[in-house]
Amino acid sequence: MSNDTDVDPQETIHRIDGHLHRRIPILDSSGEVVEHVLRPLMVKLHARDIAQICVGTSILAIPVAFTEETWDLGRTLPLANVAALAFISLAFIALFVHLHFYRGFLGQYMFDYVKRVVAIYVISLCVVGMLLTVIQQCPWSTDWLIAVKRIVIVGFPASLSATVADAFK
Repeated sequence: MSNDTDVDPQETIHRIDGHLHRRIPILDSSGEVVEHVLRPLMVKLHARDIAQICVGTSILAIPVAFTEETWDLGRTLPLANVAALAFISLAFIALFVHLHFYRGFLGQYMFDYVKRVVAIYVISLCVVGMLLTVIQQCPWSTDWLIAVKRIVIVGFPASLSATVADAFK
């Protein structure tokens, strides 16, 4: 590819076994096509991706969720700061997903891009919420706001590890 935003005009997209692949030409020194390489075009969200997101979330959610500092932050951090953490999480996820999966293909797969970004964040928050509830650090019945703040705080590193894990194929 000659440019980060443009797809090589000689590249084509093919569906193989239900998955999209890029067919990339390999050129010799004279510009003639010698062979083609197939690379997966990972723009669709599959069940395997969701499993990877869950596991990736757990990688950092477990050590962070078990710290008293995180529980205290959930009590003391102002709601505006927690909202900023949520925004930063979404921005980092969106940037990484764009650069890793959709660079050069965003126009064609905008819905899939948004779906993947939202799925990573929501699944991460659900996994974190479940974990914090199990270890009794989400006081849903007495102070649900603290519960939500703790989930978002732990969700910051957890969603980023989920995003990276989703990139492994």
